[in-house]
Amino acid sequence: MTPVQAMILGIVQGITEFLPVSSSGHLVLLQRIWHISGDQLWFITFLHLGTLLAVIWAFRDEVGWLIRHPASPEAKRILVALVPTALIGALFEDLFENLFSSGITVGFEFVVTGAILWWMDQVQAGAKTEGSMSYKDALWIGALQGAAILPALSRSGLTIAGGLWRGLSREGAARFSFLLSIPAILGATLVEAEELWEHPALWADFSSHAVWIGMLSALVAGYLAVRGTLWLVRTARMRIFALYTWALAAIVFADQIFWHQWFPPLWG
Repeated sequence: MTPVQAMILGIVQGITEFLPVSSSGHLVLLQRIWHISGDQLWFITFLHLGTLLAVIWAFRDEVGWLIRHPASPEAKRILVALVPTALIGALFEDLFENLFSSGITVGFEFVVTGAILWWMDQVQAGAKTEGSMSYKDALWIGALQGAAILPALSRSGLTIAGGLWRGLSREGAARFSFLLSIPAILGATLVEAEELWEHPALWADFSSHAVWIGMLSALVAGYLAVRGTLWLVRTARMRIFALYTWALAAIVFADQIFWHQWFPPLWG
């Protein structure tokens, strides 16, 4: 992997982690187009670390308040939402890993993501905030976050849509989605770090400049994406991303049907 590729992957990870277009789907797409082979766990771990630092900095006041008030209703709702996320991840870990490595369902998932984003602009937002939502609301949103482990389902798209579906305001749904992303990204990063600790050979490229370039690119791009997404959700401007994800789906399907360059064929 070249430094330029690392920077592009970091920027893509940072932007797409928070814009509702699926970060993992884009990473799968770029790695296959560039034919980047081998185990990239060390690199992905640091990309996640970059986006984690970005969202923590963007919501540093809220995070600081939650740390000082761990028994508050707001903190408890985040913990409740993490329960279905963790259960889905644990129960279907092998399935998700196989789908990620094969990429065979990426096109279908981009279609679903686009449909959700299109719906988000049309739905009438409610009046609930992240402070007045119920624990049942949190469970539903957490379950959708768990489903978003699939490669091209957008985590932010599903969780924000879930908040709107449960009657949250647009800003409340987006803020809860981002706050919920912090422990989710942290958990994924810790799982990856544990695997790196157990398999030291994966650290072979740790000193590579590509790691640090990718992480810093993800951090800067992620911070800007958080701020941009809050504005886009508040002003109901998600249709452009729906069209974008459908265009990506068309490219993936065309490759699976005709070109057979990057993704496994849909049949036979």
